[in-house]
Amino acid sequence: MPDRLPDPHFQDFPVSLSPDDNNPSDIPVQCLFVRHRNALLVRAAFEPLYIDHYLHLMQHGIHIAPGLDLLLKDALAAMTLHLASRPWREVSAWTLHFQDPMFNLFATGDSRIGNVIGRVFTENVRDSGASLFLAQTNEDPKPPRRSIVEFEGTRIFPIVEEFYRQSEQRPVRFFDLGNESYAMMSAQPDCELPWLETLDEDAVRVLDATEDLSLLETRAYHYDCGCSMDRVMPALTPLGPADLEEIFQEAPELKVTCPRCAAIFQVTRQDIERFRNAK
Repeated sequence: MPDRLPDPHFQDFPVSLSPDDNNPSDIPVQCLFVRHRNALLVRAAFEPLYIDHYLHLMQHGIHIAPGLDLLLKDALAAMTLHLASRPWREVSAWTLHFQDPMFNLFATGDSRIGNVIGRVFTENVRDSGASLFLAQTNEDPKPPRRSIVEFEGTRIFPIVEEFYRQSEQRPVRFFDLGNESYAMMSAQPDCELPWLETLDEDAVRVLDATEDLSLLETRAYHYDCGCSMDRVMPALTPLGPADLEEIFQEAPELKVTCPRCAAIFQVTRQDIERFRNAK
């Protein structure tokens, strides 16, 4: 196992948003217990979340190659379903380092405020010698939990299934139900594993008719990062004149990119000075 990690987007991350009980972009995520099979079914329709994703890309002029964008959308779906299956207080972040071709994919979410966000890194990606799945889970006041596993292939759902097998040590299955709807089935104690392993998309689509399902809860998630100019400035205001001169050089503006969602902020020296004076 390589002793170097990919780009440093895998780190402790604070809660940055306030709950919004009536967010119009929320998608409902159903969590259902499959009686007599001892499995948890989590499912949602992601079209509204994907619409917000594309609005974000257009707003900031972000271009992602179609193949990489599909991987990112699948990662956002997998992250959302994963979060909904976990305790309410958890914050999760995944960095997937792909070796060939070399790029990083980042996805994160917070069940306490119901947000998910992610991005793709194709430049300045550090070679780790293997494809790695790096996961971090925060659940205050517990210390962060981290896990690193190697994987093969480039399809997100099988990669997350392999991560569960190695790190969580229990099986999970993902299903594409069509029309940008997805489901995740995870084994619970005493799960009927042969049934879980032989499930396919057609069987999952009709589970309401073929199995005894009990609705445990419905959670809500939306696409949002929470980054803003006010959150960018604290990283710049401590810099002295020499540091700012080196960063800006002859440019009138400094382009700052959010590491979580790739949003772009244009910052001037005057912006930094105004923020200092307003503190």
